[in-house]
Amino acid sequence: MTALFITLFLPLVGSLLLLFFKKENTKAIKNTALGISIATFVVSLFLFFGFDSNNPGFQYVFEAKWITAFDAGFRIGIDGMSMLLVMLTTFITPIAIFASFNSITKREKEYYIMVMLLQFAMTGVFMALDLFLFYIFWEIILIPMYFIIGIWGGKDRLYATVKFFLFTVVGSLFMLVAIVWLGMYAGETLLKLPSGFTTNYLLIKEVAQNIPVDIQEWLFLAFALSFLIKVPLFPLHTWLPDAHTEAPTPGSVILAGVLLKMGTYGLIRFNLELFPQASFEYASLISVLAVVGIIYGALVAMVQTDIKRLVAYSSVSHLGFVVLGIFSMTAEGIQGAIIQMVNHGLSTGMLFLCVGFLYERRHTRDIAEYGGIARVMPVFTVFFAIAMFASVGLPGLNGFVGEFLTLVGAFKSPFLNSHWYSIVAASGVIFAAVYLLWMFQRVMYGTNDNPKNHNLTDMTKSEWAMLVPMVIFIVWIGVYPKSFLNISENSSRALVNKLEMIKFGKPTYQLPEMKQKTMENIPNSQNNIKK
Repeated sequence: MTALFITLFLPLVGSLLLLFFKKENTKAIKNTALGISIATFVVSLFLFFGFDSNNPGFQYVFEAKWITAFDAGFRIGIDGMSMLLVMLTTFITPIAIFASFNSITKREKEYYIMVMLLQFAMTGVFMALDLFLFYIFWEIILIPMYFIIGIWGGKDRLYATVKFFLFTVVGSLFMLVAIVWLGMYAGETLLKLPSGFTTNYLLIKEVAQNIPVDIQEWLFLAFALSFLIKVPLFPLHTWLPDAHTEAPTPGSVILAGVLLKMGTYGLIRFNLELFPQASFEYASLISVLAVVGIIYGALVAMVQTDIKRLVAYSSVSHLGFVVLGIFSMTAEGIQGAIIQMVNHGLSTGMLFLCVGFLYERRHTRDIAEYGGIARVMPVFTVFFAIAMFASVGLPGLNGFVGEFLTLVGAFKSPFLNSHWYSIVAASGVIFAAVYLLWMFQRVMYGTNDNPKNHNLTDMTKSEWAMLVPMVIFIVWIGVYPKSFLNISENSSRALVNKLEMIKFGKPTYQLPEMKQKTMENIPNSQNNIKK
């Protein structure tokens, strides 16, 4: 329990602590931000190693009343699915902060305060077990990301920032209306609570399937719009390339590594869990959009001349696999989606770092300006190749595991009931190889004999320190994914069992007995439901 609180609140404490530093003391500000983020990662390891993977329910659950009249409380906890995303957040943030040391040179105090606040909010999204609390964390994220892009971004940063803000806010407003309606309906009609209102996720998820299907569909669409914008799914993706292109390198790493996963996490946690019948109705439509996004993102990436914009469009394509896996509603598909969220954060985050390293040396992202980089930066070329092959989905690296499982899940899904989703989506793997290999060949081995490329320095010690940890996990997941898939397996299967029970009347998998030692606070919620 203590580790859960420290993991959540230490970045917030860090952001408040930085307020008392003099802005001229940049070295202390940087080191403090980095030290706090590393300490947060170390504390999160206690959560990881203390997690009971046999337990499909929420663990480390804490509940405190907040607004009694509305049964809104500070309720947090994690299950197998959110555990991996919390670890991804605490792992990516120190790397992004370290990458900021050279790339951020103005208003550094304010920048590191924003990054610390952003980490606090992102972690909160994955821990929240109250709809009201979840929405607060979801909206807090807008503030630091708005300033990170708008102040420290590129020349068109204001356009990209406003576009990002408007897209996200519009979707969030629909979700807010749905949360209010759901809280009233669940509290008054389904649970018959004295308050007539609740935002307690643990209570609502037990009774939400009893909501009439026509109402479920409207609630599903309101939540889904907000989450699909954040993913982003075609055709709601247009804010992403601009945001990625204009964001500073560390901002792009956080955006690709963690922020986009909030949308896919929300689809699992809320849409599938709370509105199962509506999920059955819209699974085919959203899966079609996911497949279109896979192909569209890859085709548009092929024609990009800016390296960073190419990587940005690759995110649209790769996250299409995640959405397809989620709405296959099979254990393989959801497991593939969860591990692919982690994979995308590692491989695409590493690609953005590599692009940032090149930009710091040449101050251009135009592919045509490069060529022959491998001759002067051979070690960097190896790291770039690893990140590129991981994104392609080369067997032995992490990307293969996630894409394979999502395709298998969609192929055998009784909810989608068609092999064509997987067959067409698989072509996205081929397209990814085309645009990434083409870019790699042009940049590293191209014939452009620009003198500015002749004297570039190879990897520095700090760049080694950033990329080596990412490579370790890229190879680890690719070679031995079981150590990570085991964490989320029973949580994923519990959700699939619930969906199969509602749709077909019986589950296909028998879960192990739940261990109660980590579920201390949940029985109180269950007793409320019985009453």
